Amino acid sequence: MNTSIPLMPIFARQPKAWTVVPAAILGAALTGCTVGPDYAPPPTPVPATYKELKGWRRAAPNDESDRGLWWLVFKDPKLNAFEPQVELSNKTVAAAEAAYRQSLAIIQKDQAGLFPTLAFNYNATGSYTGGSSGSFTTIPGTSVAVSTGGVSSTLAVSTLSTNASWDLDLWGKIRRQVESDVAAAQVSAADLANAKLSAQGLLATAYYNLRAADALQALLDQTVMAYKKTLKITEHQHDAGTVSGADVATAEAQVLAVESAAINVGVMRAQFEHAIAVLMGKPPADFSIPASPLGHQIPDIPVSVPSALLERRPDIAAAERTLQQQNALIGAAIALYYPDVNLSGLFGFSGTGALALAFANELGSVGANVAQTAFDAGSRDAQVEAALAAYQQSVATYQQTVLTAFQQVEDQLAAIRVLARQQKVADRAVKVAQRELNLYLDQYEAGTVAFTAVVVAQTNLLAAEEATLQVRQNRFLAGVALIEALGGGWNTELLPSRATLEHLKPLIPRL
Repeated sequence: MNTSIPLMPIFARQPKAWTVVPAAILGAALTGCTVGPDYAPPPTPVPATYKELKGWRRAAPNDESDRGLWWLVFKDPKLNAFEPQVELSNKTVAAAEAAYRQSLAIIQKDQAGLFPTLAFNYNATGSYTGGSSGSFTTIPGTSVAVSTGGVSSTLAVSTLSTNASWDLDLWGKIRRQVESDVAAAQVSAADLANAKLSAQGLLATAYYNLRAADALQALLDQTVMAYKKTLKITEHQHDAGTVSGADVATAEAQVLAVESAAINVGVMRAQFEHAIAVLMGKPPADFSIPASPLGHQIPDIPVSVPSALLERRPDIAAAERTLQQQNALIGAAIALYYPDVNLSGLFGFSGTGALALAFANELGSVGANVAQTAFDAGSRDAQVEAALAAYQQSVATYQQTVLTAFQQVEDQLAAIRVLARQQKVADRAVKVAQRELNLYLDQYEAGTVAFTAVVVAQTNLLAAEEATLQVRQNRFLAGVALIEALGGGWNTELLPSRATLEHLKPLIPRL
């Protein structure tokens, strides 16, 4: 139940004493405390170095450089032109930006609770009382009857008043809610940065997959041309009677199989192109990218110490800010144990008659209300327990986010290191397979080996070339994934500060 204590009664036409606020209540309002725990970030295990960085060296280390527009390290003009479009037109990013603006409005809504509310009221009423239908009275001594009617009256009452109320927030319930809102806005800002980074990473991944498809298309087209030359040699050999028709059929089947594979590449290339268009906020029908094979220059990616990852990853920043958001809600729940103190006041004029407010009387009141919940069947206890549990959940989520971030960096460092070694072996395999094919072709034209040896050598070469292309593609993708795992060019300094969020410009009322 609630217990309310009115401190000052309503009165009319009293001296200006109604404007006095009790000094004790005002002093409490100005020195009100904030209950609940103050926020402190929880400890997080952070390694001194990355395990997979051992044995991986850069030509020109520059650990502390701000990567900024991180895609510039790939030195690809097309990619440089596409990536900025994500921030401008990507719809997922636009949704995250709208969510951030919503969080700013929530701060201002709850901050308004720290100030008095003021309302203006005007009321005009009229009442009419009609007379009775009347009666007949006989004049004594005569036979004359006189009709007497009832008396009617009209009354107009007008009241113009201003009333105000103010929740003093002595225990910090509103202030804790605002603190939670500010942290939530920072979470939203970090989510926006993460949405941008994720979309940019997806675009770069799709772009290099598309370029790998172009490279595979070029490889298969080149292979078709080589196989057609072999087919002509086989046909000449058949015309000379040195090989059977089966060899001609085998050579022709090889050409058709590779041509079919080359045509099939167009499917995945189109899908990658469509994905890039959507990530840039464009309809796929209005967007196309000219073919250009995947390059060979893998960028050099700067890697900071692990502790810097806590400041570089927007998802880590969002998880950490969620901690403060939940911590502040604990204080808001604890504040429910304390009484609510609310000041209220009214001033106005009330008049009657035809001229109404022209000759009105002053009307005023001031009062205070103290409400304390005496029994709620454990509702407040449950709210505090729920707030504590939510905070503990956010602690675990934060720590898991940090561990996952370290894992992702380690994974991509290992991938880059291992793929670099694999690339050397794969390139050597292509050279050996090419040399083998050249030898067998010479021997085949001389008639010293069967066509089967040429077919096997051609198959081995194509497989080796596809394998080395796959490794090169994976190295580019690992580079993109590593930069994304490192947080791109983002930094926690880009988050809006608490002071900035607590002093937002007032919203302009919409009429």
